[in-house]
Amino acid sequence: MRVEYDRDTCIGIFQCVDEWEAFQKNLDDGKADLDGAEETDDGTFVLEIPEEDEFDAKFAARVCPVEAIRIIDDDGEQLIP
Repeated sequence: MRVEYDRDTCIGIFQCVDEWEAFQKNLDDGKADLDGAEETDDGTFVLEIPEEDEFDAKFAARVCPVEAIRIIDDDGEQLIP
């Protein structure tokens, strides 16, 4: 399972930061950062989710008001949003 994060879409509400420790506030940019993520060619940040963090990652995606966070299962199916 992986998370895909579109940082350009982020509006800096930081609800994801409250739900999953992988997200950190970047007050300089007014957006969240996804620690350890790799940036893809299209500007999306991707990170494999450790099994023990799956619940928190899913919750972070659910609370994002602009749907900048997507959870993708191992079969490539989008779970959230």
